[in-house]
Amino acid sequence: MLHIYETVRLQSQESLDPGAVEKWLSGLPEKALHMGLRIVLALVVFLLGMQVIKLLRRILKKSLTRGKVDVGVRQFTDSFVKAVLYILLIFMIARGFGVDAASVVALLGSAGVAIGLAVQGSLSNLAGGVLILILKPFLVGDYIIDAGGKEGTVTEIQLFYTKLLTPDNRTVILPNGTLANGSLINITTDKYRRCDISVGISYSSDIGAARETLMELLAEDEAVLKDKEMRVVVDQLGNSAVELIVRCWFTNEEYWDGRYRLTEGIKYALDRAGIQIPYPQIDVHMK
Repeated sequence: MLHIYETVRLQSQESLDPGAVEKWLSGLPEKALHMGLRIVLALVVFLLGMQVIKLLRRILKKSLTRGKVDVGVRQFTDSFVKAVLYILLIFMIARGFGVDAASVVALLGSAGVAIGLAVQGSLSNLAGGVLILILKPFLVGDYIIDAGGKEGTVTEIQLFYTKLLTPDNRTVILPNGTLANGSLINITTDKYRRCDISVGISYSSDIGAARETLMELLAEDEAVLKDKEMRVVVDQLGNSAVELIVRCWFTNEEYWDGRYRLTEGIKYALDRAGIQIPYPQIDVHMK
């Protein structure tokens, strides 16, 4: 027991040897300088790497543009390549600090399951982005409405998200996984779009005269496609009015302007023809 105590005491004295501490302190500035130089070098490499990545992305974009690749594919590919190149850059810098590549790979492999569970939503969005590019339910420039009622013009298809621009200039960001797995309406898939405008006339008004007046209005509008269906039909007999549907077709570019113009023109045309547009009313009979 005494022998063990003496051994521990001698080892403690050796570990606290003032000469060893002094030697470590004297070498500290050199070590700090070496570490500082490595950090500065790493920053320089990172900044240079950023410029190289920007150059490679620029070359890739020009190549895809010359190849007439779809805008959505170009945006998605650019996002994917950017992520991969930055991961490689950080990996190279880590190796410069002495991190063993095999250890990093083993660590990533062992943590793969945990990472997959943690980012399963992001992986779903990534897979959704790939499906969108392959199946092409919509393209950049299309006007879509998703299952949640969000709508707008597609401006970007990125790695995980798709951006829409609403008519009132708001940006809506939707996950690719939701768009790929849910239902949506693509309004601009076809070149033409049908316009239905509902208008009510009084029960005392002549339906035939109202139809003739509204058909003349459609014929006079230059944006209405004359080779497609133009109709004015009775949709239903409402509580206070006979509900008519004014139906015609526009190109997608002319749709909204044409709809607004026709809605205003219907009011003026019916006024000129002496056809009343009634407001809701209730007749009360007292006994």
